[in-house]
Amino acid sequence: MSLPIEKFKEIWFVDFEFQQSGSSLVNPVCLVAHELKSNKKIKLWRDELKNLDNPPYSCEENSLFVSYYASAELGCNLALNWKMPQNVIEIYVEFRNITNGKKLIAGKSLLGALSYFGADSITDEHKEKMRKLILEQDFWNAQEKADIFDYCESDVIALKPL
Repeated sequence: MSLPIEKFKEIWFVDFEFQQSGSSLVNPVCLVAHELKSNKKIKLWRDELKNLDNPPYSCEENSLFVSYYASAELGCNLALNWKMPQNVIEIYVEFRNITNGKKLIAGKSLLGALSYFGADSITDEHKEKMRKLILEQDFWNAQEKADIFDYCESDVIALKPL
Protein backbone atom coordinates (compact mmCIF):
# COMPACT_ATOMS: atom_id res chain seq x y z
CA MET A 1 0.00 0.00 0.00
CA SER A 2 1.40 3.39 -0.92
CA LEU A 3 0.56 6.60 0.88
CA PRO A 4 -0.06 9.96 -0.80
CA ILE A 5 3.08 12.10 -0.44
CA GLU A 6 1.40 14.50 2.02
CA LYS A 7 0.75 11.59 4.39
CA PHE A 8 4.47 10.98 4.99
CA LYS A 9 5.69 12.22 8.36
CA GLU A 10 9.16 12.87 6.97
CA ILE A 11 10.41 13.39 3.40
CA TRP A 12 14.18 13.05 3.08
CA PHE A 13 16.20 14.29 0.09
CA VAL A 14 19.46 12.37 0.24
CA ASP A 15 22.80 12.38 -1.58
CA PHE A 16 26.09 10.63 -0.88
CA GLU A 17 29.47 11.21 -2.43
CA PHE A 18 31.48 8.02 -2.61
CA GLN A 19 34.40 6.21 -4.13
CA GLN A 20 34.24 2.80 -5.75
CA SER A 21 37.07 0.41 -6.40
CA GLY A 22 36.91 -2.92 -8.18
CA SER A 23 34.67 -4.36 -5.48
CA SER A 24 30.91 -4.13 -5.69
CA LEU A 25 30.51 -2.08 -2.50
CA VAL A 26 31.11 1.63 -2.47
CA ASN A 27 33.13 3.63 0.05
CA PRO A 28 31.01 6.59 1.21
CA VAL A 29 32.88 9.88 1.52
CA CYS A 30 30.06 12.08 2.81
CA LEU A 31 26.31 12.40 3.16
CA VAL A 32 24.01 15.38 2.93
CA ALA A 33 20.31 14.97 3.69
CA HIS A 34 17.50 17.52 4.04
CA GLU A 35 14.11 16.78 5.56
CA LEU A 36 11.42 18.75 3.74
CA LYS A 37 8.85 19.35 6.48
CA SER A 38 11.11 20.16 9.47
CA ASN A 39 13.92 21.68 7.35
CA LYS A 40 16.39 19.50 9.31
CA LYS A 41 19.77 19.27 7.57
CA ILE A 42 22.41 16.60 8.05
CA LYS A 43 26.02 16.72 6.86
CA LEU A 44 28.30 13.84 7.83
CA TRP A 45 31.83 12.93 6.77
CA ARG A 46 33.04 9.34 6.23
CA ASP A 47 34.39 8.82 9.76
CA GLU A 48 31.08 10.01 11.24
CA LEU A 49 29.11 7.76 8.87
CA LYS A 50 31.09 4.67 9.82
CA ASN A 51 30.36 5.28 13.52
CA LEU A 52 26.57 5.09 13.01
CA ASP A 53 24.63 1.85 13.36
CA ASN A 54 21.61 3.28 11.55
CA PRO A 55 21.01 6.02 9.00
CA PRO A 56 20.58 9.52 10.44
CA TYR A 57 17.36 9.83 8.40
CA SER A 58 14.20 7.85 8.96
CA CYS A 59 13.69 4.71 6.88
CA GLU A 60 10.36 3.84 8.46
CA GLU A 61 7.02 3.23 6.75
CA ASN A 62 5.85 6.80 7.40
CA SER A 63 8.97 8.31 5.81
CA LEU A 64 9.94 8.91 2.20
CA PHE A 65 13.50 8.72 0.79
CA VAL A 66 14.09 10.79 -2.36
CA SER A 67 17.21 10.74 -4.52
CA TYR A 68 18.21 11.08 -8.14
CA TYR A 69 20.07 7.84 -8.74
CA ALA A 70 18.81 5.83 -5.78
CA SER A 71 20.90 2.73 -6.48
CA ALA A 72 24.00 4.78 -5.56
CA GLU A 73 22.52 6.09 -2.31
CA LEU A 74 21.07 2.70 -1.40
CA GLY A 75 24.45 1.15 -2.17
CA CYS A 76 25.95 3.47 0.44
CA ASN A 77 23.32 2.30 2.94
CA LEU A 78 24.38 -1.28 2.18
CA ALA A 79 28.10 -0.48 2.47
CA LEU A 80 27.46 1.07 5.90
CA ASN A 81 25.28 -1.90 6.98
CA TRP A 82 22.33 0.42 7.50
CA LYS A 83 18.73 -0.58 7.05
CA MET A 84 17.08 0.32 3.78
CA PRO A 85 14.31 2.90 3.37
CA GLN A 86 10.85 1.42 3.02
CA ASN A 87 9.60 4.08 0.61
CA VAL A 88 11.79 5.45 -2.17
CA ILE A 89 11.19 7.92 -4.97
CA GLU A 90 13.85 7.44 -7.63
CA ILE A 91 13.78 10.68 -9.60
CA TYR A 92 16.08 9.31 -12.32
CA VAL A 93 13.58 6.58 -13.17
CA GLU A 94 10.70 9.05 -13.09
CA PHE A 95 12.61 11.42 -15.38
CA ARG A 96 13.43 8.62 -17.81
CA ASN A 97 9.78 7.53 -17.78
CA ILE A 98 8.68 11.07 -18.70
CA THR A 99 11.34 11.52 -21.38
CA ASN A 100 11.61 8.01 -22.84
CA GLY A 101 11.99 8.29 -26.61
CA LYS A 102 12.68 12.03 -26.51
CA LYS A 103 15.94 13.64 -27.55
CA LEU A 104 17.55 15.05 -24.43
CA ILE A 105 19.83 17.94 -25.31
CA ALA A 106 21.48 18.01 -21.86
CA GLY A 107 21.39 14.25 -21.24
CA LYS A 108 19.75 12.13 -18.58
CA SER A 109 21.92 13.05 -15.58
CA LEU A 110 20.67 15.20 -12.71
CA LEU A 111 21.99 18.24 -14.58
CA GLY A 112 20.16 17.08 -17.69
CA ALA A 113 16.90 16.71 -15.75
CA LEU A 114 17.30 20.16 -14.24
CA SER A 115 17.99 21.62 -17.68
CA TYR A 116 14.98 19.81 -19.16
CA PHE A 117 12.68 21.38 -16.57
CA GLY A 118 14.37 24.80 -16.69
CA ALA A 119 15.75 24.62 -13.13
CA ASP A 120 19.06 26.10 -12.01
CA SER A 121 22.09 23.85 -11.57
CA ILE A 122 25.83 23.83 -11.25
CA THR A 123 27.91 23.62 -14.43
CA ASP A 124 29.16 20.41 -16.01
CA GLU A 125 32.69 21.70 -15.50
CA HIS A 126 32.17 22.15 -11.76
CA LYS A 127 30.59 18.70 -11.47
CA GLU A 128 33.55 17.08 -13.23
CA LYS A 129 36.04 19.02 -11.09
CA MET A 130 34.31 17.84 -7.91
CA ARG A 131 34.01 14.23 -9.09
CA LYS A 132 37.73 14.22 -9.86
CA LEU A 133 38.51 15.62 -6.40
CA ILE A 134 36.39 12.94 -4.73
CA LEU A 135 37.56 10.00 -6.81
CA GLU A 136 41.28 10.73 -7.06
CA GLN A 137 42.09 11.45 -3.41
CA ASP A 138 41.76 9.60 -0.13
CA PHE A 139 42.41 12.56 2.16
CA TRP A 140 41.16 16.12 1.83
CA ASN A 141 42.09 19.35 3.57
CA ALA A 142 39.47 21.46 5.35
CA GLN A 143 38.72 23.58 2.27
CA GLU A 144 38.36 20.52 0.02
CA LYS A 145 35.98 18.91 2.55
CA ALA A 146 33.90 22.09 2.62
CA ASP A 147 33.84 22.15 -1.19
CA ILE A 148 32.77 18.49 -1.34
CA PHE A 149 29.99 19.10 1.20
CA ASP A 150 28.81 22.14 -0.81
CA TYR A 151 28.81 20.08 -4.00
CA CYS A 152 26.90 17.22 -2.37
CA GLU A 153 24.41 19.67 -0.88
CA SER A 154 23.89 21.28 -4.29
CA ASP A 155 22.61 17.91 -5.52
CA VAL A 156 20.24 17.63 -2.55
CA ILE A 157 18.91 21.14 -3.15
CA ALA A 158 18.49 20.33 -6.85
CA LEU A 159 16.20 17.38 -6.03
CA LYS A 160 13.52 19.55 -4.49
CA PRO A 161 12.20 21.27 -7.64
CA LEU A 162 12.23 17.95 -9.52
